[in-house]
Amino acid sequence: MSNPSSPAPALSPIERLLGIMARLRDPDGGCPWDVEQTFATIAPHTIEEAYEVADAIDHGDMAHLQDELGDLLFQVVFYAQMASEQDDFDFNDVVTGIADKMIRRHPHVFADVDIKSANQQTEHWETIKARERKEKTQDQDGGALDHVSRALPALLRAYKLQKRAARVGFDWPDAEPVFAKFEEELDEIHQEIKTGDQAALQNEVGDLLFTCVNLARKLGVDPETSLRHANGRFEERFQGIEAELAKSGRTPQDADLDELEDLWQRVKDAINSASPT
Repeated sequence: MSNPSSPAPALSPIERLLGIMARLRDPDGGCPWDVEQTFATIAPHTIEEAYEVADAIDHGDMAHLQDELGDLLFQVVFYAQMASEQDDFDFNDVVTGIADKMIRRHPHVFADVDIKSANQQTEHWETIKARERKEKTQDQDGGALDHVSRALPALLRAYKLQKRAARVGFDWPDAEPVFAKFEEELDEIHQEIKTGDQAALQNEVGDLLFTCVNLARKLGVDPETSLRHANGRFEERFQGIEAELAKSGRTPQDADLDELEDLWQRVKDAINSASPT
């Protein structure tokens, strides 16, 4: 029999967090905002938190990364709490599910399958995932592009669609043919500019962007990360232009395009010179 005067065992960090979430969602004295939320209203916050994690990694800010990972974990806890209130699943089910999945998808670590390279592991991983999707849907005749979420950002979805198509052989052997396709798409854009058909022009620009994703994939470059970095470089350089013009009390609106182009190149060169080699 336990001693009634003994202190209660300390909660683990995750137990404490789960308790906080349950308290926030309690209709009797919880937080009104948290109580009102649904899966649909929380989803945009989850996407935002995931991007904040990526941003912290881009900046090499480990303190910020720790904070953002906590915010992202809280999203998982939030969903699990709402699901448990509906008797669908709880946080332990989520953890058990991902642990089982990782063991199932790494038979070379947890079983006796022999996999010697990262490329071979990637192929094996995709084979296992495809089998799992078929088992879940019981659809043995499903298409190769089934279950690529339409909710993904367009750039990421293009990348995943192309990877799925490549698994069944619909892919160029290397990057070289993609360059020819790129030129073809540029020519088609020029043609549609002449016709003035805006709907057709939108289609052709989309085809060009899709081809850019294909080129990135064939070169082993993640297109989402690449574009995010390009956005950051543009922002830094444009802010440099603004800073240079501000020295003489001016703004970009006060300069012509030639001056702005000259400043852009000077700022770019200065940033490149200051960057570590």
